[in-house]
Amino acid sequence: MSTRFEVWAPSAGRVEVEADGVRHSMDASPSGWWEVDVAGTAPGTDYGFVLDDADEVLPDPRSPWQPQGVHGLSRVYDHDQFAWTDQHWHGRPLPGSVLYEMHVGTFTPEGTFDAATERLDHLVALGVDAVEILPVASFPGKHGWGYDGVHLWAPHEPYGGPDALKRFVDAAHARGLAVILDVVYNHLGPDGNRLAGYGPYFTSTHPTPWGDAVNFDQEGSEEVRAFVVQNALMWLRDYHFDGLRLDAVHAITDLGAVHVLEELAGAVAGLSAHLGRELFLIAESDLNDPRLVTSREAGGYGLDAQWSDDFHHALHAALTGERQGYYCDFGALETLKKALTNVFVHDGTWSTYRGRRHGRPVDVLKTPAHRFVGFLQNHDQIGNRATGDRLGAVLADADAGAPPGLLKVGAALLLLAPFTPMLFMGEEWGASTPWCYFTDHQDPELGRAVSEGRRREFARHGWTGDVPDPQAVDTFRRSVLDWTEPDLPHHQDLLEWHRALIALRRSRPELNDPRLTETTVETGDDGARWLIMRRGPIRVAANVGDVPLVLPASDPGAPPPRLLLASDPAIRLDADMIGDSGTAALELPAASAAIVG
Repeated sequence: MSTRFEVWAPSAGRVEVEADGVRHSMDASPSGWWEVDVAGTAPGTDYGFVLDDADEVLPDPRSPWQPQGVHGLSRVYDHDQFAWTDQHWHGRPLPGSVLYEMHVGTFTPEGTFDAATERLDHLVALGVDAVEILPVASFPGKHGWGYDGVHLWAPHEPYGGPDALKRFVDAAHARGLAVILDVVYNHLGPDGNRLAGYGPYFTSTHPTPWGDAVNFDQEGSEEVRAFVVQNALMWLRDYHFDGLRLDAVHAITDLGAVHVLEELAGAVAGLSAHLGRELFLIAESDLNDPRLVTSREAGGYGLDAQWSDDFHHALHAALTGERQGYYCDFGALETLKKALTNVFVHDGTWSTYRGRRHGRPVDVLKTPAHRFVGFLQNHDQIGNRATGDRLGAVLADADAGAPPGLLKVGAALLLLAPFTPMLFMGEEWGASTPWCYFTDHQDPELGRAVSEGRRREFARHGWTGDVPDPQAVDTFRRSVLDWTEPDLPHHQDLLEWHRALIALRRSRPELNDPRLTETTVETGDDGARWLIMRRGPIRVAANVGDVPLVLPASDPGAPPPRLLLASDPAIRLDADMIGDSGTAALELPAASAAIVG
């Protein structure tokens, strides 16, 4: 048996592959690629490349397996040897789906793909359609968020490596769950990143917060673009992922005529047609630019969806009263109304936080609502707080009424809004565990710099409390979900609320109507704070304030509505509350929500 080894190293004068400790010269091509067939090698063979007779053996830039970590040798892996059982799986369309964001390392105490697989039935019972897992490309140490990955083709070995990841995806598909992978193409981590030694993967033309930018538009960029596009196709094809979430695409600089995101969208569409399987791309961007999800035929990039930070900011600020940082532009219920009906609050309007105009309007007549992912919590919005406090802890600290009440209000507005909703792991039961920023850098200087930088960052913003050390193992351990909580009364009640909301969303077509124009919102923000969101005949009435109030539950002369869901047993629906108008009314306690229709 033999293995073909290939590597792109356009500036090297000589390249060898070292396989099982034996070096073999490679043949060069004019395109900068080197290749050789080595007899007697098979899956499981450890190998690396030697450039220009150097003493150091480097791991493969496209290494499929890094069993000894980011600094170790690569290992030959054969994708065809895995026995998939999902041959009848044709994917899950993004429209109508409910997403669930998961970090494999803290989803279970074991922190592995196999352990996460054992918890998939919980997600089926919850009613979600797709699991979105944070990056798994091999990164330094045992635990971390995954956004400092350096081997983009190799699943993180402490999670279980390639086969375990395939078992997870296969098991999810067997349960009817799609799986989305978070990928990072705007930068690579600093520890173990050896790409610059192989070729012009980076350029100083475009500086970034992480150093030189990934080279998408300068000399030598064609192979770098191919590296990224082919990596994305690899995850979708070889690991059977259903979609990719593209991290912080606003940090990708490409001044070419065809942006790499557009090129990627076209390639994924082609793979989807070839496989006969639904595939989709979701972008994270802080630009508030709808061109990301505008079709390629209409001059956009043709991505399938993008995260909507403005919806999060508006809902979070309305519930918590927080106004620090970017929340200074939000808080009034009118901003939440605009987010629910126009997607972007900043759509060319002034941003006090940025000190300039920001964003661009969404064409609500032409753009379907499912192209925007809404969330109340996610890894960034929790983990980038000083202590990783979840929303329940924030509400408790703010003395903003009983946290379960406002958590239920937030869940109703999230899960019944027109967008594609996404939950963060543990949100469904109001997990009490924080989710902190944690790292496991093996380079002592880098680890110390990360720890000190984290403390300085929050000190500059006036934070006077302790900031958990990202490098401390306890910071990581405290972030692991406690799976005894869903059985406790308070947590179980919140879990059942989420299940009921998702079931209602699935049972009523109005709640998956893609037309943004079919959602209307009324608000009151003077003393009593309330919001009524209408989606066809269904009304979501929310009391965001701390005093009871009465809200209309139907239009004059309309048939009496039914109370579909109530977050509080004290909620009453009465057709006679408002006198002779024949208009039904809802009596809502503080921090409560009701759905009628």
